[in-house]
Amino acid sequence: MTIRAVVFDFGGVLFDWNPEHLYRKLIADADERRRFLRDVCSPAWNLQQDAGRSIADANAELLASHPQHEALILAFYQRWPETLAGTLPDGVALMERLEAAQVPLYGLTNWSAETFPYAWEHYPLLHRFRHIVVSGRERLIKPDPAIYRLLFARMADDLPDLQPSELVFIDDSARNAEAASALGWHGIHHVSAEQTAAQLRQLGLVF
Repeated sequence: MTIRAVVFDFGGVLFDWNPEHLYRKLIADADERRRFLRDVCSPAWNLQQDAGRSIADANAELLASHPQHEALILAFYQRWPETLAGTLPDGVALMERLEAAQVPLYGLTNWSAETFPYAWEHYPLLHRFRHIVVSGRERLIKPDPAIYRLLFARMADDLPDLQPSELVFIDDSARNAEAASALGWHGIHHVSAEQTAAQLRQLGLVF
């Protein structure tokens, strides 16, 4: 088996992103904070920005239905950098070991087009990927097969005669990893860098 490239998801693999990092500062009570992030600035609401909805439209939707939480709603993006608590050392170390072994690296991330530029500016490790597909820019989102196919087409420009079976995709979401596997890639559900490294070695990568 020959693996010609590894594709990384970012959040939960290389980056420690979590709205809790911000809202622990804004909502002291843990139960109240949990309810707010479940029912107001929820994962489903945030995912729509990752799929291409503008921040302005996202805020307008919540302000119309939850006007009593205006300040907390607006804080989500006004103070968005505080939701990003830096990188995950084990994941970055894994990436760097693959890079040192000259394995081509690519990125496939569910991320808002309006917040990704902050990460691009402040985290130079992103510049080391050959190509990154950002869901918000493409208005496609994992696990939609279309976004995987889009990245594959762009990778094929770099890697002639590329086959799906020659790719590994690492994601902290089992659903997203399974979507890659359904297309013939080797999807790895990232639970820890140690387990992911072991699975990469099972696929024949030496690093």
